[in-house]
Formats: sequence, structure tokens, C-alpha cells
Amino acid sequence: MSYFEHLGCQLHYEDRGQGDPVLLVHGLGSSIQDWEYQIPHLLKQRRVLAIDLRGHGRSGKPRERYSMAGFADDVAALIKHLQLPPVHLVGISMGGMVGFQLGVDHPELLRSLTIVNSGPEVKARSPADWWMLAKRWSLSRLLSMDAIAKGLGRVLFPRPEQAELRAKVEQRWPQNDKRAYLSSLDAIIGWSVRERLSTITCPTLVISADRDYTPVALKEAYVRELPNARLVVIERSRHATPMDQPERFNSVLDDFLTQVQHSKPQHINKDPQSC
Repeated sequence: MSYFEHLGCQLHYEDRGQGDPVLLVHGLGSSIQDWEYQIPHLLKQRRVLAIDLRGHGRSGKPRERYSMAGFADDVAALIKHLQLPPVHLVGISMGGMVGFQLGVDHPELLRSLTIVNSGPEVKARSPADWWMLAKRWSLSRLLSMDAIAKGLGRVLFPRPEQAELRAKVEQRWPQNDKRAYLSSLDAIIGWSVRERLSTITCPTLVISADRDYTPVALKEAYVRELPNARLVVIERSRHATPMDQPERFNSVLDDFLTQVQHSKPQHINKDPQSC
């Protein structure tokens, strides 16, 4: 296990393999563990790094207000700590938001950006949005982490053959420090960098599950605002695509990283694709 300190917080990370660096950033309430189906695969050709964001996993959980800019600064600090060249960053859900934040704050640190089931803002635009966010905020405070884990497992992995994946959520989620979890949730609600998307010029791949929390149309809309991006839709998948469709996800990611590797900087096919 490796650690470094940034702004008074011990941050846990993994660093393995050789080649172009790929940095994996997990979602809210998750950790490096959730990349278990990607790390061994990526290690065949690349150097793989993964970080537990502050408040998560084996990283410190300081009693403070968390922010998306702060999470992105922690990731930037890791890149600088290890003296890495520009990295291929892959972020899911909240990790994708961190990727967007890093892209607008530190574009020089990114060779490419892969956003998985995420977006550049979490703002209420309608009464339905307000209700959804208020409901999530309230239930997260009222329910125990065990209760949240059971409900989340059913939502993410509803099929009978996904019992093992449900069990993993039910076992891992209660390990969260609830105070840190709520502070991270608060950092998400109301956050946005959408008005700055035009500054993210590195090759960008947006991967969306066909049954994600937010519809594919919302991803299509913001992909059009990115200068150098394309969208891939993965079928029969929900919010945890790297876990429920690991082979398809890994194949899509491989194709993208190989294309970036063999192309001139800032060049990628923009045509949308459905898988």
C-alpha cells in the first residue's frame, strides 16, 4: 500500500505496471476496490494507478467540507508527486466529475479523459430535479449505511445472476465513514463546470450505460459541447458499468486508449457510437 500527504490528508493509492499511465478515479462511497475488473486487464499493456479520494477507502477522512475542486487537487497532487507525464484519466460517477474538474483546472495533466456514467454538473433544472436531489439528500441522512447498501445493491444489480455483485455492494458500502460520505455528497450537489467544457480539449470518451440514472440524451447534449469528444453507449448496463459489463467496458476503453496513443495530440473521431 502506498500513501502520500496532501493538505493534511494521507491519501492511499496504487501504482503498478509499465507503459502509458492510466489513472482510475472511483465514485461516491466507493474505493479502488471497484476497479477490480479493470486493473488486471489494463496492467497487460499499461501503467495503472488508482486513488482512494479523501473521505474514501484507505485514505484519510478529515473533518472538513469536501469539494469537487479539492478532490481534483488531490488527484493533481498525486500526478505531480509521482512526476507522471499527462495521464489517461478514467472516472466513474463522482470520479467522472473529478475528471471534469481536473480537465478545466489542470488541462496540462491530462492526455485523455474517460467519463463513465457521469456529467459536468449536478444542478436542479426542474421541479423533478429538485425533488430527486432533496430525496437523495434526506434519505442519505436518515438511513443507515447498511440500509443504503441493500437498496443500492438492488438498483445497481437487479438481475438474479448478479447476486455476487449485490453482495459486494452490501459488504463494502457500510465500511464508509458516514460523516465523510455525507460531506462528499454535499460536494456534488450544486456543483457545475458545464460553462467551462470548451476548455477541455484533450481526447474525451463518454461511456454511458443504456439504463443509467440519467438518460443518454443528457450525455449526448454535453458531448456536443466538448471540443474533442465522442459517446459510446453500453447496453444491458446500469450505473456500475465497469462491474456489470466488464468485458465490454474494457474493450471500449482499450480501443479508445489505443486510438489516442497512435494519434496526434488533440485528434479523435467524434462520431457517436452505440454498442
